[in-house]
Amino acid sequence: MLQTKAVDGAAIKKAIEGRDGKMLASFYTDDAVVCVIDRNNPPSKPREIRGRQAIATFWDDICSRAMTHKVDATIAQGDHLAFTQACAYPDGTRVFCAAILDLSNGRIARQTVVQAWDE
Repeated sequence: MLQTKAVDGAAIKKAIEGRDGKMLASFYTDDAVVCVIDRNNPPSKPREIRGRQAIATFWDDICSRAMTHKVDATIAQGDHLAFTQACAYPDGTRVFCAAILDLSNGRIARQTVVQAWDE
């Protein structure tokens, strides 16, 4: 069973930059939804990852990749947290991500991710 933890900008930065999928998964409610919008998942058909266990698998995959992650900015307002993230693969391919989190009792209930990468 995954434990849950309250999330803030510093915790997101630490977990993402440390490639800590277990910590990232701990920030979500059991019924959380992550909505991913990118070239392969346009706004009319975004990828939806439902439930903390599926989100843990999502983060485990991302954190297992040979790449660096840097959280550039975080902004918090009420029950919302937003951040931008820049990533790079060893071959120089770059990824940029902007995320908006809706929080419930200090945990992520919904996350919308918009990302773009070099091709």
